[in-house]
Amino acid sequence: MSTTTADGQQHRIDHLGEFDELPADFEELAQRLGVRTITTHREEILAEAGVALSRPLQQAAAVAVLRNPWIDIDQHSDVDPYSDLGPATEMIAPVLAKVLTDRLLSTLGSAENVEAFGKGAVVGVGGEIEHAGALIHTPYFGNIVREMLEGTSVICFADGRSGPSTSIRVPMWHKTHATSRDHYQTIDVHLSDSPRADEICVIAAAATGPRPFARIGDRRTDGTVTTEILKGLVK
Repeated sequence: MSTTTADGQQHRIDHLGEFDELPADFEELAQRLGVRTITTHREEILAEAGVALSRPLQQAAAVAVLRNPWIDIDQHSDVDPYSDLGPATEMIAPVLAKVLTDRLLSTLGSAENVEAFGKGAVVGVGGEIEHAGALIHTPYFGNIVREMLEGTSVICFADGRSGPSTSIRVPMWHKTHATSRDHYQTIDVHLSDSPRADEICVIAAAATGPRPFARIGDRRTDGTVTTEILKGLVK
């Protein structure tokens, strides 16, 4: 298998990421694996409902846009819904997780600052939804992000298929207490020129705290709720 970088140079991959020459860093490795752009979005929420927050909420999302490794639009090859996605997933997903989480940590300061996380992927119209899922739904992505952000929770997600200039709303929840309702939040990410038909956008997201003025409780404070509460409400 070979990949082509933005400068048109080809690099041979013997097996699971072994190149003729080792890259200098993970960003160079990501480029060799087909990454076209890496973008970081950052939002700082200073007030809610006209009231200033004593602790502003910082949210960030890091986005990698890469060529879909399972299709070749230029060669007019057909998408094979039965093909094995494993080898490319094992090779590409950990590198994406590393470079994207590095961007989150650079933006938000440290893993100690991060309280919530999430992930997402959007595949171009030439690919399968499963292609998007392959790069974020296995341990090769999620375990790396979770370890680097010092979390233990399953990472919530959004995925889909679209053409260029789309937006995706990426959900997040607490990195160690997924049922902490206070930390249920989202970040909107606009993908200005992607994904092209033969591309996939992969996203890692994080936040430094809960929603502003969160006050709807969680499962530790909820009473017992069943369909019994509906009885007697209508004739």
